[in-house]
Amino acid sequence: LALLKETEIHPTADWIYAQLKPEFPHLSLGTVYRNLAILTEQGLVKKIQSGSAIDRYEAKINQHYHLICTRCDSIRDLELPIYEEINDRAGQMTAFHVKEHRIYFYGLCSSCMSQNTGT
Repeated sequence: LALLKETEIHPTADWIYAQLKPEFPHLSLGTVYRNLAILTEQGLVKKIQSGSAIDRYEAKINQHYHLICTRCDSIRDLELPIYEEINDRAGQMTAFHVKEHRIYFYGLCSSCMSQNTGT
C-alpha cells in the first residue's frame, strides 16, 4: 500500500513485485496478487481495467477519470470534475440506481505523439 501511495504510474502487479523483491527476497508474485486483492476488497486500492489483459492498480481511491495511451499503455489521472449528472441521467433512463461511473479516455500520450511526428 505504501508503494502504491508513493507512485503515480498505475503499476502492474509485476512492477510492484519487482520493486518489493530486493527488500523482501522471499516474496512471491502470488503474495503480491493476494495482497492486492485484499487491499482492493477493503477499498484501499483500486484496480484499473483499462482494456488490456493486464490489470493496473492505484491507491488514489477518490473517483476520477483516466487517460490511457493506446500505444505504450501508460495511464494518467485526469483532473476533470466528476459529472454526477451522468449518474442521474442513467438512472432516469433505466430502472437502475447508479452510484458511480468510470470513464477512460483513450488516445496517444505526448511521448508517443512526438515519436509519431519525429520531433
